[in-house]
Amino acid sequence: MATALRCGWLADVEAGEMLPDRTVLVDGERIVAVQPGSAPVPEGVEAIDLGEVTLSPGLIDLHTHLIGVAACGDSAQELKQSAARQALDGVDHARDTVLAGFTTVRDVGTFRAFIDTELRDAINRGTAIGPRMAVAGAYVTVSSGGGMITGLAHDIELPKDFRFGSVRAVDDTRERVREILHGGADLIKLIATGAVMAAGTVPGAPELTEAQMRAAVEEAAQYGAYVAAHAHGAAGIKMAVRAGVRSIEHGCYLDDEGIALMLEHGTYLSADIWWSDWLTEHATDAGFDAEQQAKNDDATESQRLAFERAVRAGVRIGFGTDAGAFPHGIQARQLQTMRTYGMTPLEALRAATLTSAECMGWEERVGSITPGKYADLIAVPGRADDPTVFTDVRFVMKGGAVLKNDLPDHAPERALRGWAGQ
Repeated sequence: MATALRCGWLADVEAGEMLPDRTVLVDGERIVAVQPGSAPVPEGVEAIDLGEVTLSPGLIDLHTHLIGVAACGDSAQELKQSAARQALDGVDHARDTVLAGFTTVRDVGTFRAFIDTELRDAINRGTAIGPRMAVAGAYVTVSSGGGMITGLAHDIELPKDFRFGSVRAVDDTRERVREILHGGADLIKLIATGAVMAAGTVPGAPELTEAQMRAAVEEAAQYGAYVAAHAHGAAGIKMAVRAGVRSIEHGCYLDDEGIALMLEHGTYLSADIWWSDWLTEHATDAGFDAEQQAKNDDATESQRLAFERAVRAGVRIGFGTDAGAFPHGIQARQLQTMRTYGMTPLEALRAATLTSAECMGWEERVGSITPGKYADLIAVPGRADDPTVFTDVRFVMKGGAVLKNDLPDHAPERALRGWAGQ
């Protein structure tokens, strides 16, 4: 059935402005028109008045982990859960994510390979409720690196599905990339440097070589897939950019030379600049140890200042939060942090919609309220000049289906003014 959604304001992320009093016409899964609120609704169209809200494209998070133990500092907990438990928990995580207004995510890796592909497929079949997902399948990482469960005794060997993406040389990097894509992944996730949360690894130190990363990019391209690179250190970032990755994840020690390279190559930055605030408050309860907290403290301010410099320089900024390192469904809080470090509210919203869609190569499907795209729409109270309102999503539509509506019914009031009474 065709639907007309009327709103007080519409977030036009393409033009970078708030449009007053608009109606969006939806037919099936797609947006078919955007018109002034005073325009008549076609015969036979269900009219839904959302009231004095801002209607926005569904939000996009480029860096989530819907599979695995959430908000826990001890990665060894992954070994205490079955694959079935992780898949079922993933259903909960996906529901929490989409109901928070994130109708699309790029899920960038799981310690236990390929459960993310199953979750994506369950959502696509309609078995589970969740966002559109592009998934990485497994981490491509060195054997003791940031994509492995570290801190275990040296004589403990991880099961194969926990080390599926482990590589040692260029040739087996190509092989792992092929196997991961053959296993159903949509993209490849490289662990280019050490990680803040992986015991023993050094965030600033390169782990994969530039040749390995270039091989991964070349191999992925054969399948029409791209590569995202976890990279904290300046050297690792620059190696990854020169190798041709699509996006840099985290970018904590990004320097001016790295920014210039990202501009030259058109590389996107997906920087999780909010979640340290959550970690500072919950570190002890969530089991983050002293090493993790110290590495996080060292990286946080550098990351935020690097983000600010990247914004000023004109780097393509997406929206990635590392959801899963903290509880799912609260990542919209990062919009305010992006404002603090150099973006206007509408620039931050564009990062979390259209720019992230472009980074995924999905800009023809999602990311703006444009005829022909999926009707992935959310509403927040009032005029959304303050990014914090996106932590209070009241209405969620995905593909034309209403998943959440906590708004009062304003239709009778506006019908009296002639909107729905053709």
